[in-house]
Amino acid sequence: QSQLVESGGDSVQPGGSLTLSCSASGFDLSGFAVAWFRQTPEKAREGLTAISISGSSIAYADSVRDRFTISRDNAKKTVYLQMNNLKPEDTGIYFCAAATSNTRSNTRGLRAGSYQYWGQGTWVSVSS
Repeated sequence: QSQLVESGGDSVQPGGSLTLSCSASGFDLSGFAVAWFRQTPEKAREGLTAISISGSSIAYADSVRDRFTISRDNAKKTVYLQMNNLKPEDTGIYFCAAATSNTRSNTRGLRAGSYQYWGQGTWVSVSS
């Protein structure tokens, strides 16, 4: 069965940092464009950042730009989300998602509907 697995969620204080990881079972993640999404009780699933297959193109939502960094290690078939200067409003369930792509150099954007594979999510809590 093809699925994504997120890890690294935790509880941190405001201003803290976390790194989330996304890996896949049943398929080779290195051949897919990937994005991270966040869901909270107050908001619909929000696209945070996306990366192309090659890693050469990256997109960020304004809410996380300059604080979050997406990266990928295709040799390890893993995508990462480095989160710095975390704020209470960053609290939520974080999902990674993967999509097929016709090109290695373009992202699939930040719309949830563009992604075929989803993980179960990992919880991030930011509070003092």
